[in-house]
Amino acid sequence: MKAVVQRVKNAGVTVDGREISRIGKGYMILLGVMDDDADSDVDILAKKIASLRIFEDENGKMNLDIKNIGGEILAISQFTLCADIKKGNRPSFIRSKEPAAANEFYEKFCAKLLEYGVKSVKKGVFGADMKVDLVNDGPVTIVYDTEIWVKR
Repeated sequence: MKAVVQRVKNAGVTVDGREISRIGKGYMILLGVMDDDADSDVDILAKKIASLRIFEDENGKMNLDIKNIGGEILAISQFTLCADIKKGNRPSFIRSKEPAAANEFYEKFCAKLLEYGVKSVKKGVFGADMKVDLVNDGPVTIVYDTEIWVKR
């Protein structure tokens, strides 16, 4: 699984001109599910993100996680994170998980974040053409790839 985590002041997602979800302070996460991802990828990624300390404490150091600040998460499924760009100029998405299974993993990931103590997880619409707006805070952006923790 691949995830791009952005610390935000606020973020929202619109589909067909209608706002679907909006959050205040927290994370906007783009999530890509790879063809060889397993439940262990979901668990480790959700645990890592729920414990990610990128919010400032009283001394201005990034020591607080999303639970410490009562922040929210907006999680957006984004299969383009699975792009293979090794050859040519047109990305290949052959390594992305097929849509029904990818949606299942996306839903599991959102549920796991709640299990790990995140106050609120809002979502986009899987497979839809979404318009995402956000105010990046910092900017602080962290990129995750579970391949570094999960042996294949």
